[in-house]
Amino acid sequence: MKILNSNSKNFDKNLDSLLLQRKRKVQSNAVSVSSIIKDVRKNGDKAIVKYEKKFNQNTAIIPSQKQISNSIKSLDKKVKQAIDIAYNRIYKFHSLQKFKNISYVDKYKNKLEYKYVPLESVAIYVPGSTASYPSSVLMNAIPAIVAGVKRVVMINPGFKGKQNPAVLYAARKCKIKEIYSIGGPSAIAAAAYGTKKLNKVNKIVGPGNAYVAAAKKEVFGDVGIEGMTAGPSEVTIVCDKFSNPEWIASDLIGQAEHDNLAQCILISKDKSLIDKVKNEITKQLKEIPRSSIARQSLSSNGILMHISSDKKIIDVVNKIAPEHLELNVKNYNSFVPKIKNSGSICLGKYAVMAMTDYNVGSNHILPTNGSAKYSSGVSVNEFYKRISYINLSKKGIESLGPSVITLANYEGLAGHAQSVKKRIRRK
Repeated sequence: MKILNSNSKNFDKNLDSLLLQRKRKVQSNAVSVSSIIKDVRKNGDKAIVKYEKKFNQNTAIIPSQKQISNSIKSLDKKVKQAIDIAYNRIYKFHSLQKFKNISYVDKYKNKLEYKYVPLESVAIYVPGSTASYPSSVLMNAIPAIVAGVKRVVMINPGFKGKQNPAVLYAARKCKIKEIYSIGGPSAIAAAAYGTKKLNKVNKIVGPGNAYVAAAKKEVFGDVGIEGMTAGPSEVTIVCDKFSNPEWIASDLIGQAEHDNLAQCILISKDKSLIDKVKNEITKQLKEIPRSSIARQSLSSNGILMHISSDKKIIDVVNKIAPEHLELNVKNYNSFVPKIKNSGSICLGKYAVMAMTDYNVGSNHILPTNGSAKYSSGVSVNEFYKRISYINLSKKGIESLGPSVITLANYEGLAGHAQSVKKRIRRK
């Protein structure tokens, strides 16, 4: 992991350089997805099968109901119960996010309304193949269900024709009827443009690797995507002399095991704690199955920072704009009002990011790669369109029309002025 000290003369310059290096790594894959998307648009299912064979050793695009049922039967009862608990908690929290329509009548009896209309169809992307995440099914699908989306499609790459039974159980729990065993940029293209087997959707949401994130950006405009970058994961942890180095190390490793492009950052005013965490990371990396991925992530993108003041820590956190932020410090309340850029913020030593990935109730699909500076995580709002309805009275247009005519003429839009003028009573 890289080590930075805020007392160093080039601290800010070095931090900017490290953040930019990682950002470029994530974005550098964008070039390679264009040809795949073009291929799928031209050749449809034939192209999908070609890429599935190549990347997932898979030839079946749509699993049969029998396959799904048999797979779910094999799932451990405890895992089903854990998914049930997570479903209920996520549903409860997201059901509180429903919006109220607005209806307003002014003194001229003009009526203005603002209504939230659910999208007709969405595809949720659930990472799969070598790893699979039933939690991502819930985080994607439940907000769509709460919003009232009628058609929810799940895209989840299998491996050698098999999908993860927990993912399939979570999909059944969410009453998802369309399931496709496909993944990567080709799956994004299929959902965006449609094939004979998969009708196109209005919006695609969900986390994925750098190739998936790049593909979503490429198809945006033809189809909706989240208003953020949902790419490789990130965590920034702020800790102090009261923090437990064993816990902190496990939190960093827990994020690093996602992806070799994941970014894990530790910030503290306590030098000795940083050293203890570093030693713990070396020790704990030997204990997890995905150690090679975690090790590569920490080596390439991990940063340990010694920062001497709370003000500088806050400035650095806002600059990083992490997907996940853990404030594992005694005085976290003094940080909270000043931190403006983060996808989610865990407060205190027990609020660990790993819990938010599963059943706390908040959403784990969050802005990455600095996009927390201008966007938010997935919510029910992601699955609504907002439409304005305007009903003007005769008195309303006659009272407000003259000032509209003035502004339209000032902007050089005589046609606008005339369309209003013709509706006003002649004197």
